[in-house]
Amino acid sequence: MNVPATEEQIRALAYRLWEEAGGPEGRSGDFWVMAQQKLASEPGMGHNELQDQPPEAQGTA
Repeated sequence: MNVPATEEQIRALAYRLWEEAGGPEGRSGDFWVMAQQKLASEPGMGHNELQDQPPEAQGTA
């Protein structure tokens, strides 16, 4: 059964990837998409709709 990643799973992975990259400012959306892509490719995770930015950053551009 394919289950989409939860927002919390995406957020946790995005933060970990961001930290591993040295915490660059202004790139939260990039790491959000990377996390979504990584989770979507994991077995059993199914297809996740990709968002351009994390939920808290949407509508602020």
